[in-house]
Amino acid sequence: MGKVLLSADSTCDLGAKLKEEYQVHYYPFHIILDGRDYQDNVDITPQDIFNAYYDKKLLPRTAAVNVQEYLDYFRPFVEQGYEVVHLNLGGALSSAHQNCVLAAQELPGVYPVDSCNLSTGIGHLVLDAGDWIREGVPAAEIAERLETRKHLVHSSFILDTLKFMSAGGRCSSITALGANLLNIKPCIEVDNTTGGMHVGKKYRGALDKVLPHYVRDTLRAYEKLNTSRMFITHSGIDESYIRLVKEAVEQEASFEKIYITQASCTISCHCGPNTLGILFETEE
Repeated sequence: MGKVLLSADSTCDLGAKLKEEYQVHYYPFHIILDGRDYQDNVDITPQDIFNAYYDKKLLPRTAAVNVQEYLDYFRPFVEQGYEVVHLNLGGALSSAHQNCVLAAQELPGVYPVDSCNLSTGIGHLVLDAGDWIREGVPAAEIAERLETRKHLVHSSFILDTLKFMSAGGRCSSITALGANLLNIKPCIEVDNTTGGMHVGKKYRGALDKVLPHYVRDTLRAYEKLNTSRMFITHSGIDESYIRLVKEAVEQEASFEKIYITQASCTISCHCGPNTLGILFETEE
C-alpha cells in the first residue's frame, strides 16, 4: 500500500496546531498588495491587510496557485513515493482547483478534490481525510469519499461590515452604506454543491445580540448534526464574541470538539474584520 500525503490550499484555515497534528502540507495563495506579491499567512497577516485599507485605502488582490507552482510543489512528494490527496478552495470561488487538476494530469498519484467550500469548511474535509489516512485507506478511495462527504459540510459567516465586500467590488457602495446605516449584519452562506456564496438571513443589531441568534438559527436548521467537531472561525475579533458564540453553540448541541481558528488573508480580505462563522458537518 502506497504512502499517502495530505495537502490543502492555505485557505483551509486549520491553524498551526491542527496542521501539525494531522501533518497537513499547505501551498499558500498569493496576496498582491501595494505592488508586492505576498504569500498568504507567510509574510502577510490579515491585520496587515486591514491596516493598509484603513490607513491608505488600499485593498489587496488575491491570486490562486498556478499550474507550474502546483507541479513544482507536488513533484518532490511523488518522487519520494507518495500519493497525494489535495483539497482545493471551491472551484466556484477560484481557479485553484482547475490549475491543480491540470498539474495532477502530469503526475501520477495526485488526487485534487474540489472542496466546494472555503475556510474551515475545507478544514473539515482535510481532517476527515487525515482520519482515513490513519486508518490506512488508499488515496484514490479517500478522494472518492471526499466527493460524497463535501456536500455534508455547512459553512456560513456573519459580516460586521460590508466595506471590504464593497471595496472589492462584491457589493455596491450603496448596499454597504445602507447596511451600515441600518446596522444590518448579513449571513453569508456557502452552497456546498457548487462552492458559490449567497446572502442568507439578514440580522439587525450589535454583534453581541446577532451572534447568538445566528448560532441558534443555523444549528436548528439541520436535524442530523455530526457532533464530532465544530469550527468557530473568525477574521480577527474580540475574545468576548468568541466566548459568546461558543456558549451559544454548547446550548444548542454537544460537540465533542470545538476548534477556534483565524481565517487566512485570502478569506479575511474579502470579508473584513469582525467576521465570524460556525462550520460543521451533518450526517447522511
